[in-house]
Amino acid sequence: MRYEITVDIDAAPEKVWAVLADVERWPEWTPSMRTVKRLQDTPFGAGSTVRVRQPRLPQAVYTVTGYEPGRAFTWATKFPGVTVTATHDVLSREDGHATVRLAADQTGLLAPLLGLFTAGLTRRYVTQEAHGLKRVCEAGS
Repeated sequence: MRYEITVDIDAAPEKVWAVLADVERWPEWTPSMRTVKRLQDTPFGAGSTVRVRQPRLPQAVYTVTGYEPGRAFTWATKFPGVTVTATHDVLSREDGHATVRLAADQTGLLAPLLGLFTAGLTRRYVTQEAHGLKRVCEAGS
């Protein structure tokens, strides 16, 4: 299962990246997150681990598996039979503003079964994250 959303944000890509990469503050701007806690004191990047609590989902520890400073990060978590991978891309537009692409993928032997139960929730959460990011980044712009 894959869900992807792309949203134009009328703010500079640097501003959008700063908000997106500050993962512990996500609960301030999206109802899809209850708590997000980084598990190291080192700078956020490849190899970082983050404990995520979301409404109606079990707690998960995500590991950053891909990181391009100022542009993108990917993180993943594993449950028995399922890997959940989320990608976060900030793209520059010609007008100096940003486009954000967020995606969530579920893979593995049990992914089709899990998808039956979580597809709607996953779509809702990824959409809330994209629109929350847009709202907070455009505020005061």
